[in-house]
Amino acid sequence: MTAPEERRGTSAHAPDLDWSQVRETVLLLELAVGQIEAAMKEGNSSVEVLTDSFTSMAGYMRMMGSALEQLPDTPATAQLKESLIGHAGEVAGRVQKSIMAFQFYDKLGQRLAHVSHSLEALSGLVTDQRKLYNPFEWVALQEKIRAKYSTREEVDMFNAVMQGVPVKEALSQYKAEMKDKGDDVELF
Repeated sequence: MTAPEERRGTSAHAPDLDWSQVRETVLLLELAVGQIEAAMKEGNSSVEVLTDSFTSMAGYMRMMGSALEQLPDTPATAQLKESLIGHAGEVAGRVQKSIMAFQFYDKLGQRLAHVSHSLEALSGLVTDQRKLYNPFEWVALQEKIRAKYSTREEVDMFNAVMQGVPVKEALSQYKAEMKDKGDDVELF
């Protein structure tokens, strides 16, 4: 049988001798993680439905294009056939662009998952008195966070911040590098 879990809510409104800014910080970190995870879960469900729908639409557009190509070219239908083939191609192109947008959303979801895991790891570190004041534990946490990044630009931004570059400046540089990269979709 386990001991009852200690009440973990805020006590900042009525602090006692056991009040701790670390517990208050951890509470807010845990809340942030919960909000990120809930938002990701909701978003993933919607994007999954959209991805399936657009993938099906792309298949139907290919079938329609193939069927249109097989229609005979008669003087009465040639212009209509050509127009429909053009429209089918246009819709297929837009469906492909939508699928690419979902791939960017997937990348966003992965980044938010990394943030969530990093916040959880930070929360674990600051609640453990043996780790909190140990610089080696902080280095280990930093390495764990760095290892989660999937692009060179993200690692560069992390390294810049760890070397003292203000976060806003490092983020601005990161955005500039990503803009220079263009619309390259990175599947992982």
